[in-house]
Amino acid sequence: MGPKGAAAIPRAPFILGWLGVAPFAGLALAIAVGWPPQVAVTALQNLVFYGAVILSFMGGVQWGLALGPAGEPAHLARRLVVSVLPAIAAWLSLAFLPTMAAAAVLAAAFALLLAYDVATVRRGLAPAWYAPLRAALSAAVIVCLLIPILKLAF
Repeated sequence: MGPKGAAAIPRAPFILGWLGVAPFAGLALAIAVGWPPQVAVTALQNLVFYGAVILSFMGGVQWGLALGPAGEPAHLARRLVVSVLPAIAAWLSLAFLPTMAAAAVLAAAFALLLAYDVATVRRGLAPAWYAPLRAALSAAVIVCLLIPILKLAF
């Protein structure tokens, strides 16, 4: 399923990953099509809530990798700290930011976590197929989180 020469992405993570993007896409679409304001407001709130949940989950993936057999004992504390930062960013966004600002912060956090995930793959601590899958899924999620901001700007 990956590009020629890249490691094939296993079917289950590919399907489940894209199913996880579906709520982002549906909520972003509800905002983009200009439905009644209350529908758009509810969709935006749910987009941010779902984004916070998924960002926390993706940080948990790094926790699991840090504790797994390919983990680097010398860097365990740093890797565990990095793995909890997405959950902290998600919570802070929900607790203290207006919804549009939270969407922007979550988009940035997904981009930063993607960079860390790709570095994890390059160090051989995650399977080779993980980087292209994460790149595609993260790109879709980031676009969905930015749609409300872009809609407001135009």
